[in-house]
Formats: sequence, C-alpha cells, structure tokens
Amino acid sequence: MPLNIVDQPLPYVSLLPERPAEAVDMVVIHCTELPDLAMAREYGERVLYDSGAGASGHFYIDRDGSVYRYVPGTRVANHVRGHNPNSIGIELVNLGRYPHWWDSRHQTMTEPYTLAQLDALDALLGELRREHPNLRRIAGHEDLDTARLPSTDDPSVEVPRKLDPGPLFPWAEVLEGSGLVRTRDGR
Repeated sequence: MPLNIVDQPLPYVSLLPERPAEAVDMVVIHCTELPDLAMAREYGERVLYDSGAGASGHFYIDRDGSVYRYVPGTRVANHVRGHNPNSIGIELVNLGRYPHWWDSRHQTMTEPYTLAQLDALDALLGELRREHPNLRRIAGHEDLDTARLPSTDDPSVEVPRKLDPGPLFPWAEVLEGSGLVRTRDGR
C-alpha cells in the first residue's frame, strides 16, 4: 500500500537551510509530548530563532496513522540539538509527559503508540531510505539529547530534558524491518 503523505509546510520553511538528499544519514524519532496534532502544529509554527524559524520535525504521524510533512527532507529542521544538518525528525503524536514535562513526579510515559502509527512509521522509513541514499542510522531523541535539568517541583532533583520516544516505543519491532541501525551517541 503506497504511503500517503499530506504536505503542510510550515510558514517559515523557505528560511530553513537547504541540503542535498545525500546529507541525511540519520532519522530521529520523537514524540510530540502534546495532546494532539493541532497543538503540535501550533508549537511548530512558533518563531523561536532570530532566523525567523522555529522548532519542528520534518514529519508528524498522528494516532490514526496519517502522515504530514511540515518540512521537506532537503531542508534542515530544528528538531534535535547538534544533529539537525544530517538528520530527519519524525514526530509521533503522543502525550508523553504532557503537561508536566519537567515535574519529577510525572516522568512516566503511559500512552502506547498505536498500530496505525507504527505501520505508517515503517512505510515512511522505507520511503526515506529510497529518497536519502546515505540513510543508515536511527536514534531516539532521548539517545541524542541526554541533558538533565532541575525539576519544576523540586530544583534539587534533576530530570531528563528529553525522554522521547520513551520506554513504550517498540524499538525491536521498528528496527526489525527498517534496515537501519540504532545509534545512541549520534556517531
């Protein structure tokens, strides 16, 4: 079954640096840590940088398996510290730790990923491997951004800045047919 990708470019896409398809060698899996796709879009449209751009993944996969492209793979999106120039960010709509991201009492992610999301992710990974000839690696956001920060409820306790896609993400299943190797340090 062909993958249906809905193009919904962010307003600032033309401000993002261009790159050749060969520059991409890694996919980074994220979860939105927000209640729905509409709120994820709202966050993605926020201008956060002097360049006029914001933070966003390239692709978003909703709970029903719908796939949306906010940023083309030939543009550098701001989705993970230190690895944007060579990676594609895929966001899975999932509550994560929402709305208590950095509260030490709410660090357990409880929403499982849907079968529809995982099927769409599998299809998208196959498509990306065809489009990006050097794509060989996959990582979770938590694998690459290991920073910790003081929790909002008790500054003496540190919590992970990023915890996505989290413990409920089925790495073994995703890796099995992807042809990609998981990296945890970005190299």
